Amino acid sequence: MDDGTNAECRIKGNFRIRGIRSTNPIAVGDYVMVQTLADGTNWIAEIEERKNYIIRRSTNLSKESHILASNIDQVALIVTVNHPVTSTTFIDRFLATCEAYRVQTTLIFNKIDLLTDEEIAQLEELRALYEGLGYPTLAISAKSGDCKAVQRALAGKVTLLSGNSGVGKSTLLNALFGKELTRTGKISDAHDKGMHTTTFSEMYFLPDGGAVIDTPGIKGFGSIDMKREEVGHYFREIFRIGRDCRFGNCTHTGEPGCAVHDALITGDVAISRYESYLSMLDDTTEGKYRV
Repeated sequence: MDDGTNAECRIKGNFRIRGIRSTNPIAVGDYVMVQTLADGTNWIAEIEERKNYIIRRSTNLSKESHILASNIDQVALIVTVNHPVTSTTFIDRFLATCEAYRVQTTLIFNKIDLLTDEEIAQLEELRALYEGLGYPTLAISAKSGDCKAVQRALAGKVTLLSGNSGVGKSTLLNALFGKELTRTGKISDAHDKGMHTTTFSEMYFLPDGGAVIDTPGIKGFGSIDMKREEVGHYFREIFRIGRDCRFGNCTHTGEPGCAVHDALITGDVAISRYESYLSMLDDTTEGKYRV
């Protein structure tokens, strides 16, 4: 509420018939108008216009999308080279969605204390790749509690904290606040996969200004609201190099005179990024990201 207090609210039914095809018509970060009835019940009567939001394809058969958060200044995507492995496809899908909604993203590589020499070399290759594309990166061990670089990156901004299950979001959040805000979980020994500890999204206000929106860990990231011919616009290097293609509507999938194809040969476009791009072209297949 305006006075800083929390209030339990219900949602008016008309949100369900406005064509908002989402599992959550109201998302963390929304500014809303609240009406209090004579019996003391609070109702959310209106959602103010969002400046932005991050959305992904829902696994709920009856809906199209799930809004992770709204009205944010940036995203901090927590990833791990190992324990568990965060795939570059997941990273690239997330980055492309942030590009689509014009939200700045920082990649935070966590659990560097667990990496072998070979994995550290892999980490540096990934950092070089994404920093070369203009994405800031940080390498940390949230478990150690030394998160000053992250604190500086988050100060004064509303940040969506996201990533796969098990990458250490809860551990990082607890380290940022110096106390246990959320429960941490163990990694499955059998599959080296994370298990959900955060079950709903919640906003925490930082001591020095700004806020962090913690979200449940997500396994896959299906894109939505992207036309096939627009996907390349959200891969920075493919968009830039693609302007030199022979055809203006080149999809970079075998057309003659494709500059992106040439850039793959020279190494100016990473194969991992191109494979992620191709996977997103297939997202128009109905049901691909439905359980």
